[in-house]
Amino acid sequence: MGIIVENNIFTLHTNNSSYQMKVDDKGSLIHTYYGKRTDETDYSYLIALADRGFSGNVPQAQDERTYSLDFMPQEFPVWGSGDYRVNCLQTDLGSGVNDCLLVFDSYKTYTGKYALQALPAMFASEHDKVETLEITLKDYHEAFYVHLLYGVFEDYDVITRAVVLENKTDQNIILSRIMSACLELNTSDWDMIHFYGRHAEERETERVPLFHGITELKSTRGTSSHQHNPFVILAEKNANEDMGECYGFSLLYSGGFHMQAEVDQTCQARLVMGIDDSDFSWELPSGACFTAPEVCMSYSALGLSKLSHNYHNAFLNHLIRSKWKDKQRPVLVNNWEATYFDFNAGKLLKIAEEASALGLDMLVLDDGWFGKRDSDYSGLGDWVVNEEKLGCSLKQLVDEVNGMGLMFGIWFEPEMISEDSDLYRAHPDWAMIVPGREPIRGRSQLVLDMTREDVQEYVKERLFAIMDSANIQYMKWDMNRSIAAAYSAKLSGKRQGEVRHRYILGLYHVLEALLQRYPDLLLEGCSGGGGRFDAGMLYYSPQIWCSDNTDAVERLRIQYGTSFAYPMSTVSAHVSVCPNHQNGRVTPFKTRGICAMQGTFGYELDLSKMTDEEKDMVRKQVQTFKQHYRLFQFGDYYRLTSPVDNHDYTAWEYANKNGEEACLSVVFTDLHGNPVPQIVKWKGLLANREYKVLRDMEPVGKYTGTALMQGGILLPIPKENYDSCQFYACVEE
Repeated sequence: MGIIVENNIFTLHTNNSSYQMKVDDKGSLIHTYYGKRTDETDYSYLIALADRGFSGNVPQAQDERTYSLDFMPQEFPVWGSGDYRVNCLQTDLGSGVNDCLLVFDSYKTYTGKYALQALPAMFASEHDKVETLEITLKDYHEAFYVHLLYGVFEDYDVITRAVVLENKTDQNIILSRIMSACLELNTSDWDMIHFYGRHAEERETERVPLFHGITELKSTRGTSSHQHNPFVILAEKNANEDMGECYGFSLLYSGGFHMQAEVDQTCQARLVMGIDDSDFSWELPSGACFTAPEVCMSYSALGLSKLSHNYHNAFLNHLIRSKWKDKQRPVLVNNWEATYFDFNAGKLLKIAEEASALGLDMLVLDDGWFGKRDSDYSGLGDWVVNEEKLGCSLKQLVDEVNGMGLMFGIWFEPEMISEDSDLYRAHPDWAMIVPGREPIRGRSQLVLDMTREDVQEYVKERLFAIMDSANIQYMKWDMNRSIAAAYSAKLSGKRQGEVRHRYILGLYHVLEALLQRYPDLLLEGCSGGGGRFDAGMLYYSPQIWCSDNTDAVERLRIQYGTSFAYPMSTVSAHVSVCPNHQNGRVTPFKTRGICAMQGTFGYELDLSKMTDEEKDMVRKQVQTFKQHYRLFQFGDYYRLTSPVDNHDYTAWEYANKNGEEACLSVVFTDLHGNPVPQIVKWKGLLANREYKVLRDMEPVGKYTGTALMQGGILLPIPKENYDSCQFYACVEE
């Protein structure tokens, strides 16, 4: 059993971890343990009680000064309870003051996984060992209830958390902060690994120690953002890829988020995570509920690789719903870096002809096919095909592309509106503009008010009209700016604090409607590349454009950081032209292909302008990727070296689940006049089996799994800047 309840002690077990909490004699729900799998011992004996000055005592403690929530480890700490640390909830229950004190009310358990209204959430399959625990807390005075939801995925070492707030009072209450999860650790000697960045430099990796005080990450941009990713790890000081305790926290939400980790006065560590509360305010009417997004937690006692595998396997099997997650996805060519806005049907068909001849599967038409859209200053919102520019109808273009044996995909940016557009001229109130003020523009565009039902209906109507007009099998959904001065003309002034969250709910509503209508659609998420690369989006799109930076060498760091939480089959990666359009770097075509094979694989260049030699390499790359597709997409992914720490080369590996097949890739990032030998050790193989090893499809030799994992493989000396190689190993039958 995954959930065991005895004497108001709740113990949640996965295959390799245990999580425990307890209702104490004051009615508080306290946290007692999370770590390596253990028994049902009551771990509250580890909590030290003392009379600590200036720590408030709850009413039910009476004169017992050694009891204070200011140092007690809690499951859901709230502001106003005498606990002065970072908290999960701030709410005005009617007094005008944020004042709340929660005590235990009830609990229930059931087989299967809870669902969340209007929000993405992990789900259970029919034969999986998944259970739900719901614990209900109640305010000490008012009929205000907090439902804590726990989903236990035993086989994946994953526990999910979510919160539903219920107002049973006879008046409206105001929420000003709601976090989805809290974890308490009784020691403070932890490093935090987080993933920061900027546009075209997403998910850079940084490891910092927790300190006395608050370590904080957040996005106030209305999206999960390029700047900070809603995924963090707490790791032991000595933890590395193969050893040490690690805790992961992933927020299944695509809007702004807030994470705080605090080391308190008694050297305990607390981490909370939830939606951005910078200008959040939510009026919760009497009888209504508010649902906070889900956090997916995982624990590994065996280092970072195991933690990543937990997330990869859980997300692939219990978060991504698309039919494409198990199907072989098309190797595509996108026309953006080939033509930008300067295209017509003739140019596109030339690229399609080459794609067909080279063994690709799909042509994707990017920005510029609609309305008055010859630059990024106009046209957004006018989702009508510009047949004059194309020289034909969209259906005619798609039919010709299909006739070449290719699928067809198309780009949209449905959440945006240009001031130079028919839509804006007809509905200026649909744009997020504060009355009486000049708008804050980004990329010369405004944000559509996705909180409004009429806007949602317009977006759906236009998307459906285009999709129904031709055989479109793939959609790239983009968002190319952050949200600032969020305002909705549909909400009163005192409710503008609801706009950012309602925007995300509106976005999810439209995405759900799109996928219900087109269940076979391959949807790719995008926000200027990786500005909305989060677990919430994976619920709708099985892959996300990893970054607008297509330079293979910079992608090494971006894809390295992405791999800590997200399956590599979700990483959209393409081979682009050189010199690279973002940084001017010249990189061998072979290396660009090897880097793109870390992800879904495709091309972002004009195939019709390639040399014959490059075309031959494309054929070989496509053949290699398709031949080993399931290994690249579903094998266990190992980070063999870090591009942050190792400046000579970056190496990574895929090994299939049974260990009989693996592919090890290396990109050399620096050259030396008198290089030293470099050896890389494989992972995930079968120790006593013999493997045939190829390098760049040429035989190298035969070695046992023990030799490859303990001894390793000798790398060749690089022959040019950013040289690369790819080893393939399979068990000899």
